[in-house]
Amino acid sequence: MAKVLYIKASPREERSYSNSMAKVFLDAYKEANPGDTLETLDLWKTDLPAFDLTASSGKYKIMAGQPHSEEEKLAWNKVVQTIEQFKSADKFVLSAPMWNFSIPYRLKQYIDIITQPGLTFSYDPEKGYTGLVTGKPVLFVLARGGEYPEGTPAVAFDHQTSYLKTIFAFMGFTDMSAILVEPTLMAGPEAAEKKVASLIEKTKEKAKNF
Repeated sequence: MAKVLYIKASPREERSYSNSMAKVFLDAYKEANPGDTLETLDLWKTDLPAFDLTASSGKYKIMAGQPHSEEEKLAWNKVVQTIEQFKSADKFVLSAPMWNFSIPYRLKQYIDIITQPGLTFSYDPEKGYTGLVTGKPVLFVLARGGEYPEGTPAVAFDHQTSYLKTIFAFMGFTDMSAILVEPTLMAGPEAAEKKVASLIEKTKEKAKNF
């Protein structure tokens, strides 16, 4: 039995193309894998720990074995707990819209929290960086107002897909795939709905083999 962590990064609820397509995927996945568990992490309804002066100071002091305050320890422990929740999953589904060619700030905050040395990656002077979250698949369900096809000048503006694949690879992920819902704005609502309709069966099929 596997645990799937669904990371939801759009605040638009059912009006979100990324949320809606992720629901299609997850409903099909649950039907194909009734024994698996699904945990949803809605980043807009979750009290993410602030990685502020207290947390960052506690991090470096604790890692260096230096004296730290109780406040620093508590702040760093909240970060560790968030990472432990993330690492407890066997599979990951992340849905997000494109904001200003990249990702929503709540998702960036979450990634900054969980990307920590000794927990999701390590560093060796001779070997360099090594990801510590391995052998687990991640699916990105991404919605964008425009289109960013490979081999075109537009792809240079796609810092959504490229960043997510880069940072997850940094943490150790090698099994990464994506469902792209585009364009949702550029060509008008009819084109957007047509694209969504064309993806539904493909998304359901992908869920059966995830």
